Order: sequence, then C-alpha cells, then structure tokens
Amino acid sequence: MKAKIAVMMFTSLLAVDTGAGELVLDRSDYHERMQGFWMAQCVANWTGLITEMDKIGDTDEYKTLPFYTRADWGSPDLPNIWSKKPSQLSPTIDFVIRETGEVWGADDDTDIEYIYQELLLQNQTSMLSPQQIRDGWLRHIRSEEQNYLWVSNERAYRLMEQGMLPPATSDPANNPDYEMIDAQLTTEIFGLFAPGRPDVALKMAHLPIRTTARDNAAWISEFYVTLHSLAALHDGTADIAQHLLWSAGIARGRLPEDSYSARMYDYVRDLFKSGIEWETARDAIHQRYQVEHRDGYDMSDMPGNGGFAAGINFAASLVSLFWGEGDLRNTIKIGVLCGWDSDNPTATWGGLLGFLMGREKVERAFPEYELSGLYQISRTRTNFPDRTPTWPGDDSFRLMADRGLMVVDRVVAEEMGGSVDIRKGTWSIPLKQ
Repeated sequence: MKAKIAVMMFTSLLAVDTGAGELVLDRSDYHERMQGFWMAQCVANWTGLITEMDKIGDTDEYKTLPFYTRADWGSPDLPNIWSKKPSQLSPTIDFVIRETGEVWGADDDTDIEYIYQELLLQNQTSMLSPQQIRDGWLRHIRSEEQNYLWVSNERAYRLMEQGMLPPATSDPANNPDYEMIDAQLTTEIFGLFAPGRPDVALKMAHLPIRTTARDNAAWISEFYVTLHSLAALHDGTADIAQHLLWSAGIARGRLPEDSYSARMYDYVRDLFKSGIEWETARDAIHQRYQVEHRDGYDMSDMPGNGGFAAGINFAASLVSLFWGEGDLRNTIKIGVLCGWDSDNPTATWGGLLGFLMGREKVERAFPEYELSGLYQISRTRTNFPDRTPTWPGDDSFRLMADRGLMVVDRVVAEEMGGSVDIRKGTWSIPLKQ
C-alpha cells in the first residue's frame, strides 16, 4: 500500500490519536486488499465450520475433552455437540477451498457485513439509523425456514419483527443473549470503512454493534473494529506479526480495566510472552475461565457450555492471533483447532490477514489451489440482485470491493474531513480526532 504516514506506526496510541499527520492511500491498492479480506475470510470461515463446537470443554452434559492439538490437523473430524457424525463439509480437518468455477457460499461470518455494506450504499450514509438497520435486516433476512441466525442475532431479529428498533434489541431486559459472540462476526468491516481512524470506525459501528451486543460483547467487538481500522497503517512491507501485536495493544484500550475482557486479554498476552505452546495456553484458558470462572467470567451455564459466548471465544481468538504470528495458514489452523465456536474467530483473523496481505498474496498462500473469486449471498440472505448473471453465484469479491471503496469515499469526505482524488486514485486522510 502506497502510504505516506506522518506519524510513526509502531510508537504509541498518542501518535495515532493526535498525531498531526496525513495518511495517503492508494485506492487501487485498497481495492486489492478489500478483495483479500473477503477471500481469506471465506477460506477461514468454511474451514472453521468443520470443527465448530466439536470441543467446548468437559462438563456433566458434554464430554468433549481432550481438545484438538496441532497433531489433529489432517486427521478425521469428530462430531460436534449436536451430532453423532463428523462434519459434512470434510471428513478430515483440512482447508475447505472453493476453486475456479466454484462459488463461496455466504455464511453468518460474512453475510451481515455484506448487508451493512449494502445498507450504507442504499441509504447514501456513513451512519446507519435504527430504522435503516431494522428495515435492512427484515428485507434481507428470511423469517421462515432456515435463516442462518443464531443466539443474539436471532433474538434481535425477532424483536425487530415485533417493531423494536436497535439498540433496544440488545437491551438485557429484551435480549438475554446480549453477551454472546454475534456482534464480533458482523461488524469488523466498519474498521475497513474508516482507514487509519478508529475513532470514526467506532462511531460508524456503535449502533450496528449494539443491535445485538452490550457490555463485554460490545467492547470485544470494538476491539476487532479497531484492529481492522489500524490495518490501513500497515504499508505492505513491515512485519505483519509486529503490526498485529502493536495494533492489538492499541485496541486493548477499548476494554474497560475492570472488565473480564480486559483481564482475558492481559492473561492471554502474558501466556504468549511466556513462550509456551498454543495448546498449553488454550488449556490454561479453559481451566481459568470455564472451570474456575476467574476474572468475573462465568458463562459455562449458558447453552453449549457457553461455547457461543463472547468471552471464551475472544480468549480463543487471541490464541490464534498471537501464536499465528501473522501467517495466514497457521493462524487458520490454530483457530480451527482451538475449540468452541471455531469458525468465528478464525474468520475474523482470516479477513484481517487477508486485508493486510491483499488478494494476490492470499492466493499465493494457497499455491496448491486456484481460489475462486465468486460469492453467493443468496445462500443465506435474500432480495439482493444477481450481479454476476453469466457466472456461478451472484456476486464476486472484485465487485464487493468496488462497492466497499464507494463507502470509503463517502466516509473520507464526510466523516474524516479528508479528500478523494479520483484522478490520482488516492485518499488523503487527516490522522487526528
């Protein structure tokens, strides 16, 4: 990415928040990175679905220990807590790939983000209103049959059907599932819509996050949004692992000091710094939070041993983030094997790494495959046009990135006080709040 940054990238939160500098980004390069975001997120999402809820800890109801380890990659998949059979996606734990001529299906890790991008364009705004969110959900999500919503998303959707508007749809008095994982996997893209400006990204994402989440679940979602916004400060040549550690430290500031999410972050970061293997860290996380209920975290009495909860999946996501060390394939593998709701943290980091790498480098990370660039939103969502009528599916990562840039154009001009130079193909973004 051709970026001129007048502040040092790896210095301090103060430099990003108040540095009197300007970020100049190449729109065509950002387009390549947006394609990488969608592509790698799909690879990670569908691979993670193989082991989703296979391993959630050991309780009276569920006997799923021992957890998977790195030795289980390539071995037979085991049934999850709902089934007596292995995953239908793959008999073994391995990458799930769609190659040229095939189509990536939408799933809940990508389709709500897809909806939000479309709503921003349809409504010609950078800040969605409660009514716009409700109308968009009701138009594009099926009410009957399989609607591919779970936990807090499903609860919020039914409340919208009754006429309720966000953020009341995440109010604990209305939605008892407000501390589940849902917002973590539906709002990261707002960070990419506000390059280098987490303050703007968080403003845009505030209501979408609180459509389904409150308290720790909302703060964790803001952590992810912040990381995605800061990804624009990576120039494409610096070490990705170093960038991730830096940006995660910045995002840690979104977590209130007395929250279990902040304590989880600090605990996992200390485990990483100790030099232990990721499996040992994951087992320690299970013991500390699901068995001993430390740091004020107690979700093990929730459905599925709390396997859908924001907290335990946040801790697990940090394992794959830190120990993955910026390597896309390795990060996906760790996320898939780590446990709990394994497709969701894996998809989050797949998307972030895909953006940091760009589509071409994502494709090079899987040299044994020819990755498809086609997408089918109609697998899970409805009332969208078929944008690729002569190809399989109904959309493509290239076209999705086209529209993403249109959102960023508006955000840069209207929310950041920056400028868009279509002739030069650049954005100029003031790095200040």
